[in-house]
Amino acid sequence: MIWTILVLVLAIALFLFGGMLVKADAKKPTTGSILTKKIVKLVSVLLIAGSVCRLYTPYYLTSVNPAILQEMVESMQKQQEEEKNKLVRKFVRDNADEMMADAPILGNVDAENTIYVWTAASCGYCRRVHGELDRVLQERDDVRVVIKNFSIHGVMSDGPARAMIAAKMQDNAKAAKFVDLVMTREYRPQGDVKDQDKLAEQIQKNLMKFAEEAGLDTAKLAEDMNSDVVARELTNVRDLAQRFEITGTPFLIINEQAFPGAIPASQILEALK
Repeated sequence: MIWTILVLVLAIALFLFGGMLVKADAKKPTTGSILTKKIVKLVSVLLIAGSVCRLYTPYYLTSVNPAILQEMVESMQKQQEEEKNKLVRKFVRDNADEMMADAPILGNVDAENTIYVWTAASCGYCRRVHGELDRVLQERDDVRVVIKNFSIHGVMSDGPARAMIAAKMQDNAKAAKFVDLVMTREYRPQGDVKDQDKLAEQIQKNLMKFAEEAGLDTAKLAEDMNSDVVARELTNVRDLAQRFEITGTPFLIINEQAFPGAIPASQILEALK
């Protein structure tokens, strides 16, 4: 701001007195001196106009028409989102098989429409979105939901994430039922358990109860939770989250278009169109 004011003062001085800097015969000025004076005038006018615009623009944007700033921000965000979706679409098309290989799948596993959801059982918004996705699956049989379990809340999300992935190793249909039980029922122990090892142990017991109800082999499930397959899927989930700039859950990719946050079934259905 200070530099702009200094330039403006200098430009005004140049406009008023710049001609005095050009040596010329007052009675018989040369073509060169006349041209030089005009150039000085032109430069000073340009500097004045530029300085005035630079000084007035912030006032105009903040006081006269602040709405234009919001429009500019929204336009920039829209462009960034479009660019991000282009990258998402290309990657998903090229790597869909790898993204689905070890992940539990809800709905019609052979469906043409695919929804990927980065989720954590310990996240309240994720549990809400699970209910919205269930409504979508009840309404349409041409949709599959690929569960990308994001272990981001320590033992509160790590055990459920590992268990859901391990369940897929036995049977996807049973894994889907298990996922629904974990996301709709309370697997976390009552009370404030400070000891993380005891907390993980109690969570594990509750998960095994759900697994038994879903028809899974609980002994095998407990063993598979520490398998290379589970480790590979957890790494895949984290790597994709970094690639897609996912900073929180839930995060959905619906037919190759990104949707961060807890969106309702109506918006999911609209995106599927």
